[in-house]
Amino acid sequence: MIPDWQLPEGVDRGLWDYLHAAEMVAGYDEQMRASPLAGADVAFCERAFPTPGRLVDLGCGTGRLCVHFAGKGYDCVGVDLSDEMLARARESGARVEWVRDNLVDLAALPAASFDYAACLFSTLGMVRGAENRAKVVANAFRLLKPGGRFVLHAHNRFFRGLGQKRVLAQRWKTLIGSSTAGDITMPQAYGGAPLTLHHFTQREVLGLLEAAGFAVREVLATGDDGRPAAGSRAYGWLLLSERADV
Repeated sequence: MIPDWQLPEGVDRGLWDYLHAAEMVAGYDEQMRASPLAGADVAFCERAFPTPGRLVDLGCGTGRLCVHFAGKGYDCVGVDLSDEMLARARESGARVEWVRDNLVDLAALPAASFDYAACLFSTLGMVRGAENRAKVVANAFRLLKPGGRFVLHAHNRFFRGLGQKRVLAQRWKTLIGSSTAGDITMPQAYGGAPLTLHHFTQREVLGLLEAAGFAVREVLATGDDGRPAAGSRAYGWLLLSERADV
């Protein structure tokens, strides 16, 4: 087991255990097929990425987005920190380049080399630390060509499905500017240390994108059924942004 002091930047023990849980990886594709959000985000990306080009999926998991777009003639690169996830992705046989890297770093990928980028299924929320989440978004900007498009998914901190007690606690933490506002910790379904997932306010996620240099073009709020929703009924958002320095 890797000691805590050697954990990659933006990764805590809970996230490391999650990424390397054999049971989680084995059931991941089935989980994605059962999730309405997984269908909604692919449909959103199809509108956002209308013509074949070079696409990078940041936090690709077992490769569902890359496999989908590679079948449509896109040149795809999938990036993940989990060797186990990438091994399962390679089993697809799709013509995709699979890269093991930390989204906080991404030094292995050249700047301005992609037409499209995606970071889906609350991958950004798994990154620990506000400064590290900002680095991930900045890396997405760096990887895109001028005019390139970025699709991001983020969970809503005030989604009523989290329960009234938890939402009220998050509203108070947000109001007082707590450093842990948005961080929701839950037991691991697959064993290991508890997993913390950061949930955003809409202002927060828009601020991250704009601070990196993106121009936000569309925000789609969705419920946990993948359908459009609003306010506290929104489970999260799919956001389309452009690198607009053209």
